[in-house]
Amino acid sequence: MSEELKPVVTEETVPETADVVKEEAVNLAEKTLAELTAMFQELKDSEDSMKRSKEAEAIKSAFYKKLSKEKAAAGEDATVEEPDEDTPAEEATVPLQSGPVSPFAAIEAGFKALYMDYKKARADYNKEQDALREENLAKKQAIIEELKALVEEPGEMKDAFPKFRDIQNRWRDVGPVPQQSFRDINDTYQLYVTKFYDLVDINRELRDLDFKKNLEAKTAYCEQAEALAQEEDVVEAFKELQKLHEQWKDLGPVAKEFREEIWERFRAATSVINKRYQAHFEEMKAQQQKNLEAKEALCEKVEAIANKEITSSSEWNALSKEIEEIQAEWRTIGFATRKENQKVYERFRAACDKFFERKRASFSEFKDSMNENLAKKMAIIEEAEKLKDSTDWKATSDRFIELQKEWKEIGAVPRKKSEQIWKRFRAACDAFFTARDNRPDGQGSLSTNLAAKKALIQEINAYEPNPETDAQAQKTFAEKWNAIGFVPFKEKDAIQAAYKEAMTAKFPGFGSRGPRRPERGGASRGERRPMTETDRLKEQFNALQQEIQTFENNIGFFGMSKGAEKLKAQMQERIDAAKVKLEELKAQIRAKEAEEQE
Repeated sequence: MSEELKPVVTEETVPETADVVKEEAVNLAEKTLAELTAMFQELKDSEDSMKRSKEAEAIKSAFYKKLSKEKAAAGEDATVEEPDEDTPAEEATVPLQSGPVSPFAAIEAGFKALYMDYKKARADYNKEQDALREENLAKKQAIIEELKALVEEPGEMKDAFPKFRDIQNRWRDVGPVPQQSFRDINDTYQLYVTKFYDLVDINRELRDLDFKKNLEAKTAYCEQAEALAQEEDVVEAFKELQKLHEQWKDLGPVAKEFREEIWERFRAATSVINKRYQAHFEEMKAQQQKNLEAKEALCEKVEAIANKEITSSSEWNALSKEIEEIQAEWRTIGFATRKENQKVYERFRAACDKFFERKRASFSEFKDSMNENLAKKMAIIEEAEKLKDSTDWKATSDRFIELQKEWKEIGAVPRKKSEQIWKRFRAACDAFFTARDNRPDGQGSLSTNLAAKKALIQEINAYEPNPETDAQAQKTFAEKWNAIGFVPFKEKDAIQAAYKEAMTAKFPGFGSRGPRRPERGGASRGERRPMTETDRLKEQFNALQQEIQTFENNIGFFGMSKGAEKLKAQMQERIDAAKVKLEELKAQIRAKEAEEQE
């Protein structure tokens, strides 16, 4: 059986060579122009730079894509002239332009010059390698001619065999030849080697010794191949196997009785490695397809978010966080196929860019809107500060309530101004209402009213009952009580109960049905009718309604201060309690009116 090698894995069955199985450690699309330039400089300065031309081309392509994109983002012409192998060296710099100089010109010129230096060096290197291979081809052709002459006229074997050994050694020392000539030159050499061994009657002892050495060497190659079949790194094992095949070809034959056996052993180990290598690619291909599907699913998610109608800053921020989580998930997914990986990445990046560009535009509009809102609130503040010293209590109170409503209806303002202007507006409001509640006539101060009512209760408690003066005293105490204004809401029920308790203790009939309302015409013209219990209840009802309105109007202001939720909850409790009391008063009024109609 011939020892011609026919590897299971070929360029047709495996889409990539062993070198491309190694995935890129970084995604070039994510690098900046400066980082790409630095990467190219590092590659150019490396010892193996001439063997990394594909990597150099990848960096160059990424650089010009990034350059075009950043030019477009800066509002410049995104067209770039990407140099290639045919670009002359004198075009390594960007031509000077009239007018303002683009900030990208120097960056582009520097990279272009760097790239052209590398291309020139690689061109020189390739020429040297081509010339060297041609020299090696000529050397091997000359060696074949020597071997051919030796086969055709071997002479004495004791002289021919050392010459043959010398020919073999020199053949192995010669380096690579042009790829297109490799098979022909190697086949021709092996033909004459076989003829030398099989057709020439050489010294058997020397022949057997040579066969033995070849068998030992090929046995060692078999053992190495069998060890590689167990190697965990399949790709590295395949690369080492290729080296063994080249060395196998350079060895002469073994004895005829071992040729079939040794070849079968080596071929079997080769087959195992080739099958594992093929399976590795199939598995990698399947995983890359899964990765592609996973990345396409993430693209669809981001595209849906990027096209979503968004109306609030909180929604923008929530969706931004969601996209950041998707980006983190993207980074956990491996590479897709080389053909699709860059495409799906560009699709994903485009969707992310679209979302964040929309967000920037939205927040720019929102900023303009907040500035308009700030101007409106500043106008309210200016009016409030003009009104804060007014003594037209009723009209100014109504206007302050209107200003507070307007303030609530205006949207958000810049965060750094929000607390500042709120404090300023609140200060103006507080200044007016404090002055109103503490005005000299005593009608505005809730605390003053509370003190007055407590003093009156003490006066009632000190009264000594007297049948002759009780009726007038009861009337006088009631009129004084009703004349005093409102007290703080949280004190209202307690002070009212204390008053009732004191009056009931001094005047046992207090709180029972009072005298009927005078008949029409019963009171003289100009005489003031005494306040009835119904009138008192209605007065409390109206006052409580005004309190509720004020509470509900002011509750909106707590949304802009610290501890807002707690304050709003407390205020809401007061509103709810007041509404319950309002219903109780309404029922009492109806009952009193019904009694008075009897």
